[in-house]
Amino acid sequence: MDMPRWNDANLGTMRRAALWLVQVVGEGNTFTKSQLREAFPEVAQIDRRMRDLRDFGWKIDTNREDASLEPYEQRFAQRGTSVWEVGKGTRERAATITASQRHEILMRDGHRCRSCGIGPGEKYTGTEITSQLDVARRQVRLRDGRSETQLVIECNRCRIGNRSLVADLGEVLSRIDELPAIERKMLSAWIEQDAREFSAVERVWAAYRTLPAEARKHIRDALA
Repeated sequence: MDMPRWNDANLGTMRRAALWLVQVVGEGNTFTKSQLREAFPEVAQIDRRMRDLRDFGWKIDTNREDASLEPYEQRFAQRGTSVWEVGKGTRERAATITASQRHEILMRDGHRCRSCGIGPGEKYTGTEITSQLDVARRQVRLRDGRSETQLVIECNRCRIGNRSLVADLGEVLSRIDELPAIERKMLSAWIEQDAREFSAVERVWAAYRTLPAEARKHIRDALA
């Protein structure tokens, strides 16, 4: 199928933005907000329409995901679904999350990203990038095989990386069933506290893993 041109006025804005990325920017290359707005001067919210592509598997990085980018730059990192093809650029419109719902979910999840544990405004390790928390929609596969969408708090980095993730509740429950009693009790305590306490040996192991190969040899010799 021939690919339409990005400046075809008969196409919707999101489809044109996808084609512009492919035909003008090129996968792996960067572009600026000014270049985007110059290409679509008649579209008031072209940034939002381009962000919509992420729901179709397109990866468009900002300096939140790639610290090498300037605040005004973005990178077309990965092409997703060919949304300009018939039937591939539509989705069911999700219900809007109200401010009160967002507040309740933030409170429920302890104002922490449920994937990585970072709090609002905290810096990611080794970077000057700060986190932003928001509500994410997560597909959950239930034990009876049905799927439903549930809401969870995630930071901006995890929310982008986990868009295609499907949480399998049945698998987790099955793995719990296989645990011996002492490990089930340990897991139950972690869940009750919503935190895991690492043992002394686990902390030493984590420190050992950071050592270069030459230094690791000294540890092995000490344990021999």
